Amino acid sequence: MRTIDLASLELFRAVVREGGVIRAAAKLHRVQSNVTTRIKQLEQRLGTSLFRRQGRALVLTSAGETLLSYSERLLRLADEAEDAVRGASTARPFRLGAMESTAASRLPEALSRLHRSRQDIQIELQTGPTAALIQQVRDYRLDAAFVGEPFPREGLNAQKVYDEELVLVTAMGRTSVTSAADLAGETILAFGRGCSYRRVLEDWMADASAKPGRVVELGSYHAIIACAAAGGGCGVAPASVLDTLSAGRNVRRHALPQAMAANGTYLVWLDDATPAIRALLANTADPADQARD
Repeated sequence: MRTIDLASLELFRAVVREGGVIRAAAKLHRVQSNVTTRIKQLEQRLGTSLFRRQGRALVLTSAGETLLSYSERLLRLADEAEDAVRGASTARPFRLGAMESTAASRLPEALSRLHRSRQDIQIELQTGPTAALIQQVRDYRLDAAFVGEPFPREGLNAQKVYDEELVLVTAMGRTSVTSAADLAGETILAFGRGCSYRRVLEDWMADASAKPGRVVELGSYHAIIACAAAGGGCGVAPASVLDTLSAGRNVRRHALPQAMAANGTYLVWLDDATPAIRALLANTADPADQARD
């Protein structure tokens, strides 16, 4: 006989996501004692502890980690089943993640094509660095995400969708940069840690034992380009982004070694590709590329 149900799994997931029973109870509009009792009942039925105390915090046991993975998958499948039965008009939005650069330069046309061909798919877009997006995909907080190289692929489905050319941007008056050693002591302009393009630049400099003077973390390519144009440092950006921004004309582009400059953008997701993922992939490819194929 089955010992767990979807309601118990949803409650268990809420405790994990909210970081404790009190916040989970508030999120689910339940009393705290009810949540505590349901978790204990679930543990009794499974014959194992799902949480352990670490100070004042609840931490998942190894059994809890295993159950969380299955819970996310089962609850997602339950949502898909409801959506399919009720019809597209009541389906939840497709939660899509993307790097800032992809959202700015690639997705407007791709999402426009998707909307024209599949008006039943409603996209909910969120931007962020590659590492954060992948973690949210693994946690089932995103259905899929566009990420850049390098990234850990274990357990993920990944399909390459775009080829990007990365370039180094500096002020117009900056002398040519021919090697990573030329950047020793320079200020690096980049997104926060977890950005795949930042890692490309940092690895290049590390291989040449070239240490930056400092790293200034910024939240957009507009800011990176503006600071570079003003002589505030250098950064890496996809050429496609520079081509879409008028400010891209205010910086000098320096070619990077081919191994660094050629960078793929991938769509990643877990489990089997849903109809929405297949439709997204079908509408992502550049029509010119499809014609050449």
